[in-house]
Amino acid sequence: MTGVLVVGGGFAGLWAALAAARVADESGATLGIALVSPDDHLTMRPRLYEPYPERLREPLRPILDAAGVRFIGGAVTDIDATRATIGVTMSDGREERLAYGRLVLAAGSELRPLPVPGAADHAWNIDSYAAAIALDRHLHAMAHTPDDPGHDTVAIIGAGFTGIELATEMRARFAAHGRPDAASRVRVVLIEQADAVGPELGGGPRPAIEAALRAANVEIRLGARVAHIEAGGLALANGERLRAATVVVTSGLRANPLVRTLGLPTDDLGRLPVDDNLHVLGIDGILAAGDVARARVDDDGHIALMSCQHAIRMGRVAGDNAACGLLGRSLRPYRQPSYVTCLDLGAAGAVFTKGWGRTVQHVGDAAKRLKRTINTQRIYPPRGTRAEILAAAAPDASPSPASAPDGKTAIRA
Repeated sequence: MTGVLVVGGGFAGLWAALAAARVADESGATLGIALVSPDDHLTMRPRLYEPYPERLREPLRPILDAAGVRFIGGAVTDIDATRATIGVTMSDGREERLAYGRLVLAAGSELRPLPVPGAADHAWNIDSYAAAIALDRHLHAMAHTPDDPGHDTVAIIGAGFTGIELATEMRARFAAHGRPDAASRVRVVLIEQADAVGPELGGGPRPAIEAALRAANVEIRLGARVAHIEAGGLALANGERLRAATVVVTSGLRANPLVRTLGLPTDDLGRLPVDDNLHVLGIDGILAAGDVARARVDDDGHIALMSCQHAIRMGRVAGDNAACGLLGRSLRPYRQPSYVTCLDLGAAGAVFTKGWGRTVQHVGDAAKRLKRTINTQRIYPPRGTRAEILAAAAPDASPSPASAPDGKTAIRA
């Protein structure tokens, strides 16, 4: 039996495994810690709007091996909480059941399907490494086939965090394929059913966002609902038809459907409610972290978002508590009251906000420097010696901070 078994190799899962290994190392106990995932790489998912998505992967095994965590390649199919086992389809096709002392469920999230006819067959997305690579290959083809209908039009559905970053970066995506002429010619249309861009971001950063979209020559359709998507374009509910060889959906996330095998109530995003120590409510021996967990971040009732900012910290606390629970040590509550966002705005720089009210702190080049530091350094896995890797996984370790221009710290939401 594995003492601490972590399901998921994303941000929360990796940090949970390392945190559990740190507790075992510190206590001198042999717990047996393993991480199960169908992929032995960590995809830098927050960066998949950028050019060159093939570069945005980090191997897990060197990090896990250094920490003494066993990697198990396979996809989890079900969880039997009564017997404390999980079903796994191994990478070689074998079916196995693995037993655990504590389970950390960190299976992540997936793109919420857009309930529009044709979306599944004719739209692209950047929700996963494979999807981002597929879109990039498609964009390469569009940049080099100028006679195809709609080749120079990209329609992006959803003007949230991902949609805005993708829209302001789209010309750079075309330029990355060696066609600056295509980059200058491309028509980018951002479609949002709400009456404002970035509806979940509030009014604070909106002027900077709108200015960046204008500078990037992005057309905006607000209060617009997509009626259907087809090969070569889409139609809006108001009757407008848009010819576009590229339609990208950024419709938000939902928790991995694996959580449904527990038979417990979930929130409207499919997440499992957890207590302050990240134990799943109504079930013994299972903790949840990251995008599958509905967790309070502070005493004011704010709930963690589906973001690496919250996943990294949650993973550390969940892994720590899983190991401490097995060893009879005291647990620590998950709290993360500091909250910031840093939204990439392409050539216009970025916008950095602080607090749940998203008060703007920096706009333009200063925010862009911070964004680059976060994206290229702070969200990446720890490197170094075993001792350095384990030290980075302490719950109270700095949550991958980046120095802001005023000396404060920030991390991408």
